[in-house]
Amino acid sequence: MAREIVVTSLVDAVVDDLRTLVVTGDLAPGTALTEADVAARYDIARASARAAIERLTAEHVLVRRNHKTARVVDLGPDDVRDIYRTRTYLESEVLRRLAHDRLVPPAAREANAEIAALWADGSYAVVEPDMRFHTSLIDALGSTRTSAIYHSLAFEVKLCMAQLQGRQRLSPQIIVAEHARLLELIEAGDGEGAARLLDEHLARARELLAASLGGVAGPEASVPSSALPTAPTPEAAA
Repeated sequence: MAREIVVTSLVDAVVDDLRTLVVTGDLAPGTALTEADVAARYDIARASARAAIERLTAEHVLVRRNHKTARVVDLGPDDVRDIYRTRTYLESEVLRRLAHDRLVPPAAREANAEIAALWADGSYAVVEPDMRFHTSLIDALGSTRTSAIYHSLAFEVKLCMAQLQGRQRLSPQIIVAEHARLLELIEAGDGEGAARLLDEHLARARELLAASLGGVAGPEASVPSSALPTAPTPEAAA
């Protein structure tokens, strides 16, 4: 019996596009996606559509319960808190390691400069460079396995960030300032200071997002940024 072969590059292209549609909200949370839907949308074979759905399910872009139709993931407050706490555990240890070596990746500076430029233009569309900032720090550790673990969270993190920035709940001014301060602390060798600021940085975003998804915000949501001299509230510049 002949084995079914799927063209990987085609599946990759479909997966990338569907992932983008989910992040931008063009495919809303809870939207059903069948093999027939995907095959018709991209004019591809059902085998390729099935492979794309399986990939997206493995990446938690889609969820399938009890062998039912795959649907776009619908994150709630508890999901957000779990995702962000997992990020914090991993990122804080990486910052300590980077600070030990006083290693600041150029890609992190470049990503933060891009966020600053977007903010100067009045744009909140900073998800891509924001994610790049954090990913560059993880990758700077030089650990293939650590990067793989972090990248396995990447989509859910990006979706959380997109939902938060889409609601204009967190000012890029604070993001830029806290990113810059994180890099200063790493360069100064202050790993514990960097870890504390990261916790503040991610906890504020976590609680603002949890509240925007129907939860009750924790006190971290209203903590003024320690990276800004005037210490505005998180939404002051929104």
